[in-house]
Amino acid sequence: MASSSSDIAGKWTYRSFHNDPALVGDDPKKALALIFAEADLNIEPVSSTDFFALLDWQGGGMDLKGTMTRGSPDTPVAFSIVGYGRPGTSTDGWEYAYNGCLAYKWPNGIRQVPALVGSIVRVKPHGSNSPAGYTASFVAVMK
Repeated sequence: MASSSSDIAGKWTYRSFHNDPALVGDDPKKALALIFAEADLNIEPVSSTDFFALLDWQGGGMDLKGTMTRGSPDTPVAFSIVGYGRPGTSTDGWEYAYNGCLAYKWPNGIRQVPALVGSIVRVKPHGSNSPAGYTASFVAVMK
């Protein structure tokens, strides 16, 4: 069966992570410090391959435009997204690019929650400590 952007449509909990290879051990503060961002992600299809999404967190958010690549039974649904900060808000001028896929659905998985996985890059700098080119990984789980 062919995939469409409706395969990733819906409400998700989004978390991105600093790509720090250091082990955190039993230190919950170190583990929490790995979180780059946490937000609500709402994806709505515009066509069979295009979608619009809102990434919202307390005090901010971004508008996302994405394109999905059709998957097959052996390949996951893949997508690319460009996210823009909202004019007149604290994210005004931000731009991020996302690349990811729908996580593999295990045939014998128990209570597997659909997940989106991938990486992001900051396309434009913002603020003195936020240079362009910074990368992070993300996971979004369906609500």
